[in-house]
Amino acid sequence: MKELQIQEFIEHNLKNVGHSMTKMQKTPVGEKIVIYASRPGLIVGRKGENIKQLTKTLKKRFELENPQVEISEVEAPFLDAAMVAERIVDSLERFGTQRFKGIGHKMMSEVMNAGALGIEIIISGKVPSARAKSWRFYSGYLKKCGDIALTGVRRAMATAQLKSGSVGVKVSIMPPDIKLPDNIQLREEVKTASEDKKEPVSEEDKKETKGKSTKKKEGPKEEAKENKDDDKNKGAKAEQ
Repeated sequence: MKELQIQEFIEHNLKNVGHSMTKMQKTPVGEKIVIYASRPGLIVGRKGENIKQLTKTLKKRFELENPQVEISEVEAPFLDAAMVAERIVDSLERFGTQRFKGIGHKMMSEVMNAGALGIEIIISGKVPSARAKSWRFYSGYLKKCGDIALTGVRRAMATAQLKSGSVGVKVSIMPPDIKLPDNIQLREEVKTASEDKKEPVSEEDKKETKGKSTKKKEGPKEEAKENKDDDKNKGAKAEQ
């Protein structure tokens, strides 16, 4: 419960800095809070003033003993659903609802150019008229059901506060590194050099090998018969 409250507090305070998500880990020294963002310099501030103030606030408000705040930079911001939703909200609040189609198509093309397999953007609210509607922008391949849709697809929600009212934004992105169960690749059998060098065996060679095997089998039998004859002769001499 405390971890969820910390995540909501950081998400509410860190706006327009490309905040993606927050993770909390318990260590022997204290609590470790990792913030993932696309612009970590804005979170740190000049000479680390912002991050020091954030650490003091977390320690006082949530009664943490020794919070250690770390910032990790997100390498691909256009493949992160939370960052894409935040950019759409910023654009809607800046330009209004009149350009919502251009904003949706531009963000969709940016995500697909970053390498995503598919994207879906849903903008719902009083856009652009006074009656509420839902507009859907989609491109590529996106899973809608199954385990991949729950665990593999990245989803995020954000809200833009406009003069006409609140506008909701839902973003679903299918990343390129996902492993699909229906993606099957067949590979050909590679013959080794030793198999290629093997020559076909002729019938004469087969007969010779059979003759050798029979001779080897007859040898031990003949030796056993000779040993039995020697034992019989020794027994007769002993009786005499």
